[in-house]
Amino acid sequence: MIYMEETLNNILVFKTNIKTEADRESVKTLLDGHACIRKWNVDLHDVDCVLRIVLRPFDELRAGRAQDDRPAAPSLTIPETIALITRHGYECSELL
Repeated sequence: MIYMEETLNNILVFKTNIKTEADRESVKTLLDGHACIRKWNVDLHDVDCVLRIVLRPFDELRAGRAQDDRPAAPSLTIPETIALITRHGYECSELL
C-alpha cells in the first residue's frame, strides 16, 4: 500500500447542494467507484454543503497500484468533477 501526505495539490473542494444524508448516499457509489478518488466527504452542516475530495497520487494511478486494485486512470480535474456531480443532478462549483 502506498501512503502520501495530503497536500493542497491533491485535495479538491466544492460548494454543492448535497444537503441531506439521502443526497450524500445518492453520490456515494459514483464517488466511491472512481479510480482517482482516495476518499471524499460532504459536510452536511456547512452552509455551502462542502464536498471535499482527496485524489490518489498520480504515481499510484500510473502504476495501477491503487489500494483496492482498480485499474489506473488519469487524474480527476476540477471541471470533470463539476460535470460528474452536475450530471448526477446536483449543483457543484469550486470553492476557492
